[in-house]
Order: sequence, then structure tokens, then C-alpha cells
Amino acid sequence: MSKHQQAEKTAWLSLVGNFAMAIVKGAVGFFGNSYALIADAIESTGDVFSSMLVLIGIKYAQKPPDENHPYGHGKVEPLITFVVVGFLVASATIIIVESIDNILTPHKAPHAYTLWFLAGIILTKEIFYRIVSKSSDETGSSSLKADAWHHRSDAITSAFAFIGILIAVLLGDAYAAADDWAALLAAGVIYFNAYLIFRPALGEIMDEHRYEDLIEVIRQKAKHVPGVIDTEKCWVRKSGMRYWVDIHTHVEGSISVHEGHTIAHALKEHLMAELPEIEDVLVHIEPAEEANPF
Repeated sequence: MSKHQQAEKTAWLSLVGNFAMAIVKGAVGFFGNSYALIADAIESTGDVFSSMLVLIGIKYAQKPPDENHPYGHGKVEPLITFVVVGFLVASATIIIVESIDNILTPHKAPHAYTLWFLAGIILTKEIFYRIVSKSSDETGSSSLKADAWHHRSDAITSAFAFIGILIAVLLGDAYAAADDWAALLAAGVIYFNAYLIFRPALGEIMDEHRYEDLIEVIRQKAKHVPGVIDTEKCWVRKSGMRYWVDIHTHVEGSISVHEGHTIAHALKEHLMAELPEIEDVLVHIEPAEEANPF
């Protein structure tokens, strides 16, 4: 199974899970008189749409390079991530507005049985987070990472809701607003997670220098190619789940242009064979004795 196929399979799993969670939370929250659960259902509904976008983005990112997109279509992934972050921020804002309205409006405490549903939701969402996050790490998909954090934030908001409902159930209707205060705290957590998701996606769009570990591996593997004396500049950019590498290579200054060209091709083929996540390598040849270290 390719990385794109794995990412697509995970995105489908995430979408189905979010849809099921939205229905369960909404029904239990409505009949159990819990706004914290209804707030969770609102977020999960947004998660369904964001998971659909992630799936569309992963499919589109698989398109090969063409005349207008010589570096492929992978940049759609961080763009989708921005939209997912937008869903998170919108969900948190809706929760805040509705929570404040409920705090100002007296209401009864939630039913105790909602706690059992919440416990199951917390466990289920944490499992989904681990599955999707693991797939994101294995495929390098930034949009899957955002989707994983959707599940983690869902588990966190459900945990806050559990605490709020527990307080309201134990202390009675006088503390019914604890459920709504829990939803407010959950919204703050969602805002924070939205930033954590947004920051690396922004770095990917801006071709930020963020791949030191990969660069070090590339330098070490380059030295195994006959004719390569050392490496100088090495720049890496990420597009979707793939990497593009620009590398300056030192070779013996007295060799012919043809020999230098042969070494460059050997280096490119070696790196792409050793590191399958690399889509392409641009090699610049420099004579070792004249190489500029800056």
C-alpha cells in the first residue's frame, strides 16, 4: 500500500468516525439536557466536513506534475489544513457564544447517564487520534495531522464536558452551569490546538527551513556515492507527502564535465532509491578546491 493509499484509507476512517460521533453526541446531549455534549456535537459536525476536505485534498495531491504544476499538487494539503483550522476556530466560537447564552439562562442539570456516553466518547476519540496521528507520521501528511488533532481536541472537550456534567449531577441544579463553563474551557483548548495545527502548515507553504534531520541523512548518504567528496548547501522543500531536494556537491576539480554530470545523476538516483519519500533531487556540481562554504 502506497503512502497516498494509506492516507486516503485513514481519511475515510476518520470521516465515518466523526459522522457517527456527531449523531451520538447530538442525540445524547439533546435528550440528556447537556449543552456541553451538544457543543461537542457541533464540533464533530464540523469535523465531518473537515474530514471530507482532507480526503479530497489527499486525492488531489496524488495528481502527478504537469506543465502548470512542475512540483506536483502536494501544496493543496497545507491549504486544506488552513480550512480545517478555520472549522476549528468557527466551532470554538459557536461554542463560546452558546455557552455564554446558557450561563445567563437558568436551566436544569444534565442527566447522570450522559456521563457514561462521555466516557465512551473520550476513549473512542483518543483511539482515533492515535490511529490518524500514526498514519500522519508514516505518510508525512500535514492534513492528516490536522485531522488527528481534531480527534484529540474532541477527546479534550469531552473530558471537560465530563467534569462539568459530573459537578452539575453531584451538586444539583444550582451548579447546572458547570456544564456550560466546561464547554467554554473546551473552546479555549480548541483555539490553542488550532494554532498548533496552523503553524507547521504555514511553514510548509512558505518553504520554511524545518527539515534538519532529513538534511543530515541526505548528507551522510551522499558521501556513499563514488566521486562525491563532500556536500555544501542542501535545501529541502515539502509538497504534500513528498520532498524536493537542492544540493551542492563537491567533486574533484580536474574531472570532465561529462564525469561531473555522471556523478550528479548517480547521486540523484542513489538518494531517491535510499529515501523513497524524495520526489526529485537537483544537484549542483562544484570543484572541491574552489567550493565556497557560504
